[in-house]
Amino acid sequence: MIKAILIFNNHGKPRLSKFYEHYSEDTEQQIIRETFHLVSKRDENVCNFLEGGMLIGGSDYKLIYRHYATLYFVFCVDSSESELGILDLIQVFVETLDKCFENVCELDLIFHVDKVHNILAEMVMGGMVLETNMNEIIMQVDAQNKMEKSEIKTRHILSCIPQYKIQYHSHHSCHYYGDLTVPLFQCTSRIRDH
Repeated sequence: MIKAILIFNNHGKPRLSKFYEHYSEDTEQQIIRETFHLVSKRDENVCNFLEGGMLIGGSDYKLIYRHYATLYFVFCVDSSESELGILDLIQVFVETLDKCFENVCELDLIFHVDKVHNILAEMVMGGMVLETNMNEIIMQVDAQNKMEKSEIKTRHILSCIPQYKIQYHSHHSCHYYGDLTVPLFQCTSRIRDH
């Protein structure tokens, strides 16, 4: 099982941290610092696996990492996970990020953190690997993006109609016009009629 996924730059600044076990915020920060210290002091020509730090489980856990340009991608896993399988998962994650952001860089991880978390959620959930097929992951991410764009477009269209005061309630699939409740599909058909 995957215990944590960390991405940090060459200076130890975290760019993504996803923990699949509960830790206090202070402990998470200490884990990130300890992991950076363990991984960054290693030579480039040594293997990409090492024992986990004391805060994240010691010798019962492994840190498996890859260093790409200015970023370290680190997965902390228990002994049931295959080191080579996790290295392959890191490669799929990086290639997926590269396809989604067209030549991914550190700034993409900073400014599009929600999209990075969505990509990661398509691959790993609750510490378990869900998907390793990059094409399937990209297809799901593209479907999410289309849905978001559609929702934004619908909200924009409805907000441009001055005679309607629109209150959007995410727990309902309808909009409220004063005391009248109208399903969203009727709102959009009404707009087309005007």
